[in-house]
Amino acid sequence: MQKDSRKFGISDKRGRAETSSDPYLQGEGLPEPAVCAGCQAIYRKKRWYRDAAEYEVLARDAEVRKVTCPACRKMEDRYPEGYVTLRGEYLWRHEEEIRNLLQNEESKAMAKNPLERIMRMEREGEALIIETTEEKLAEHLGRAMNKAHQGELDIAWDDKHAICRVCWQREV
Repeated sequence: MQKDSRKFGISDKRGRAETSSDPYLQGEGLPEPAVCAGCQAIYRKKRWYRDAAEYEVLARDAEVRKVTCPACRKMEDRYPEGYVTLRGEYLWRHEEEIRNLLQNEESKAMAKNPLERIMRMEREGEALIIETTEEKLAEHLGRAMNKAHQGELDIAWDDKHAICRVCWQREV
């Protein structure tokens, strides 16, 4: 019997669905170490991480490959995988506090995975629209909003789990 080598990730109680295939992630990996000139992330052992002191050393080394990380490429191409829409009168009464919460949650997520970033956070009409580089960050931001400020939360994934749409609303 041959072992199934496909990676699995997103699961639910009825079974497992195949992990989404991100067109910006290279399956074969990069020569290591590599550094992203845009955000100063480091690629080593097939993982992206941040370390300012190590970046300074690696950036001076002519042997180290300079690349653009997948998150920086997504931002350049405006390719979001997560969409968060916040609405309601409560949002605008607590706008500064909510924006700070979202930026703090992004900072925590980036500490674990520098590829998780907020691409855009802008008011469009009566809604605050947030686009993220990773779908799980969008879900996380929605859950953090709901935990901190209650309201109505709706999280929807597309069929292949490649895009997450989160809607949060609170009127008063």
